[in-house]
Amino acid sequence: MAAPTPVDIELAAQIPVLSGLKPHEMAVLLDGASILNLRPGRALFRQGDAAEAFFIIMEGWIKLYRVTAAGDEAVLNVLGKGESLAEAVTFTSGHYPATARAATATRVMVIPAGHVLSCIRGMPEVAIAMIASTSQHLHRLALQIERLMARSAMQRVAEFLASLAPGTTGPCTIKLPYDKSLIAGRLGLKPESLSRVFAKLRSVGVDVRASNVVVRDMAQLCQLVDCDTAPCPIKPRLMCRDRPVAIQPAAKSA
Repeated sequence: MAAPTPVDIELAAQIPVLSGLKPHEMAVLLDGASILNLRPGRALFRQGDAAEAFFIIMEGWIKLYRVTAAGDEAVLNVLGKGESLAEAVTFTSGHYPATARAATATRVMVIPAGHVLSCIRGMPEVAIAMIASTSQHLHRLALQIERLMARSAMQRVAEFLASLAPGTTGPCTIKLPYDKSLIAGRLGLKPESLSRVFAKLRSVGVDVRASNVVVRDMAQLCQLVDCDTAPCPIKPRLMCRDRPVAIQPAAKSA
């Protein structure tokens, strides 16, 4: 593992769990941090392991999932650049309740649990920040459950695509950030159900070509998203900021 770069430190300072700390508190906490590079498919930690660190994603995507009694994977979330995970169990010296695995090539900042607890003893503000971050994670989980319960498969897929686009009008091409099976799991769908939704979206000018999605008019796609049942990911457009996706104008049809 390598030492964090100044860019890594700057990104870490922006996440909710650390953003409320003063510069000297931040410096002390991140003094014990290191950077871990993960190949696609490599586990960051496994369900039931003792919590030895908490993590901040610098680049790439991490799949967070639990294994059911039947041996199936239940995807809880897919986390990307600038997001943190496992701070709560690190704070309580517990065990990881799920498995985290790299969905793509990923760089992760690792902050050891022992160092975190030592900092908490000398700086209670770190504990307060972690409690606040845990509350935000719970709020996001509640919203995610609400979307799964209240929105149709078509709305969930439209919302996911809209969250990756640069605007709400005009044509564009969106590069899917990870494979379709993981997208399906994140949206609470079977892969075959996702394929059927993609096929239906052709009627509103959405054409899926391998890992690229060509959208004829974002306004039509956005109309499918019901923004009355939960906070809308389209207005204001914040979710696409800092996302590692390549987006360019789509070619106009003849």
